[in-house]
Amino acid sequence: MTEEAHSSTHPPLPPTTEDSWFSRLRLLRSRRVGPVSFHRLLAEHGSAQNALDALPKMARAAGMSGYEICPASAVTAEVKAAKAAKARLLCFDAPLYPPALAQLSSAPPLLWAIGDIQLLTRPMIALVGARNASSLGTRMARSLARDLGAAGFTVVSGLARGVDTAAHLASLETGTIAVLAGGCDVIYPSQNTELAQHIASKGLILSEQPMQRTPQARDFPKRNRIIAGLAQAVIVVEAAGRSGSLITARDALDLGREVMAVPGHPFDARAYGCNALIRDGAVLVRNAEDVIAALAPVTSVASGKTAPAAPDVPRPAMSGRKDIVTEKLSQLSALTQALAGVPTPPPEKRSLKETSALHQMILAGLGPSPTASDQLMRDLELTPQAFTPALTELELEGKISRIPGGLLTRRSSEDKSG
Repeated sequence: MTEEAHSSTHPPLPPTTEDSWFSRLRLLRSRRVGPVSFHRLLAEHGSAQNALDALPKMARAAGMSGYEICPASAVTAEVKAAKAAKARLLCFDAPLYPPALAQLSSAPPLLWAIGDIQLLTRPMIALVGARNASSLGTRMARSLARDLGAAGFTVVSGLARGVDTAAHLASLETGTIAVLAGGCDVIYPSQNTELAQHIASKGLILSEQPMQRTPQARDFPKRNRIIAGLAQAVIVVEAAGRSGSLITARDALDLGREVMAVPGHPFDARAYGCNALIRDGAVLVRNAEDVIAALAPVTSVASGKTAPAAPDVPRPAMSGRKDIVTEKLSQLSALTQALAGVPTPPPEKRSLKETSALHQMILAGLGPSPTASDQLMRDLELTPQAFTPALTELELEGKISRIPGGLLTRRSSEDKSG
């Protein structure tokens, strides 16, 4: 598509079957609507426009007064900023939306993309690590990114200092994707502005956040789940004991991805996280050959050669957990397909008093530690028809938060103020 073929201020996009992408963007930007609630609202109401029409009524039923959906002018301004940044919008049901990412229950409904979106069709490997990486750490990151890129993999990282920067630089020519915590047009850290410009021209920049949004601390874990969701495997080069890279590794494990780590000296605090991952069953990585051997055969885009299959040896504990997660995801996918034609039952009608009592019951069962939503529903002996809409109402009201993996937490007053 050429820009001249579209006189509209909106980026060139294929039409959707049920509703316009503009309504979807407006729904996603409405207050208290996150990725999980977006998909649920779309399933319950059939289209984004229908969901937008229903939101104020749902908010009133949840005890909220003065709830307003995202104004069309805000979306128009965001689209204008996207056009200025030469960003394209990818809907979750678009042909080029990454299938692996679409498997997430919290899959980003919409992604802004700047650069070569064809990179999303290639096998991807995430490479993450410490911001204050050592010289050996950055050298290892460059070596892995360069060799994996030559073998036909797109290297995914987060544009942070240290390991991320080294990985992007080494894979610029072969294909790299930077997933940002803020808007596509807001580069953080600022010292990577020039690198981001190179990635935009040769690679791809992705973000689920609104254009012109400055990243907040809570946005980085959300960014990490996208990095893990895109990749076949996550490689951690250096990571301290409480590193954000370990969050990415945990997300990858929960999604059934392979987790790999580069070992380090026990006296180096930056190696603590990697050594702990290896102790718990992550694949030990010395070079790109170790990575390729641990994965299924992948045809190299660069050379047309096929990488060797992993040897038939017993896998450690972490890989066993990965296999279980993969099996569960396959079962869930099959169940979703089987139920695709079954209409969603209408939500149960409740009085304001009953709604308040139901909300209090759910909140009483939640704390700051994550709780599985299906387990909470069973513990409270609630039906899905009563439980699911109540969760959406509580999320709109800002009293609960959803975490990837079907987990819920009760929001603190500090979280609500943010």
